[in-house]
Amino acid sequence: MEQFLIIVLVAGEIHGMKTCCVGRQDGTKCYGALGGTVEIQLGSISEMFNVKKIYNSTEHRLCFLCNGTFRINNLSRNDSANYTLQTFDSRGESSVKWTLQLFIQAPVSSVLLLSECLSHGERRVSCSSEGGDSPQYSWTLDGRTLTDAELFSVNNESNIITLKQHVSGHLVCSVKNNVSNVSKEERISTCEEDDQAIMYADVRFTQQHGRQVAQRVEIEVEAEYAHVNSSK
Repeated sequence: MEQFLIIVLVAGEIHGMKTCCVGRQDGTKCYGALGGTVEIQLGSISEMFNVKKIYNSTEHRLCFLCNGTFRINNLSRNDSANYTLQTFDSRGESSVKWTLQLFIQAPVSSVLLLSECLSHGERRVSCSSEGGDSPQYSWTLDGRTLTDAELFSVNNESNIITLKQHVSGHLVCSVKNNVSNVSKEERISTCEEDDQAIMYADVRFTQQHGRQVAQRVEIEVEAEYAHVNSSK
């Protein structure tokens, strides 16, 4: 039977981050980024729908596109809700009715990595993020998951890992939720490689046979984690 649109709204421009979702099945879960735009694919170009939010009617931020996509711009947390969707035949009778769940999340904005060497040569690395609802953390080394042979310890609550003495390479911490995925990469070396001696020159002047002679004295400084030892 012929289906037609009960409510027609003018499409507006996309705001912020855009997410997409296919919402043809009852109980589908869709996710949108706070302040962004979500587009929910409802059907083919020939199918039009009446969409209502359970606790509110349609408003100017909601619109249909000609391809059967339902769009919500400038998403707020109040847009998290159950949505009822209906199709109608040419006699105005409902032919299909279903609901979808929309969840609004703040996206992850940035990721920070901090590392330090421990007293026995292990390297402790912490990963933190700004923004983002319900962030999930994961680690890779040179593009693969870290193994037990490389990990000394893992604290999933504080997102801190401790690497064994021999581990080096490109370490990546990825932080994601349902609307964003941000990562931070650091080239790490072993703590033994970091503990390299630093050389510098001290120029002193002495008198030899009535002439001023410059003498170059090399001093080696050994870096030992939190303090510095020097020797001549």
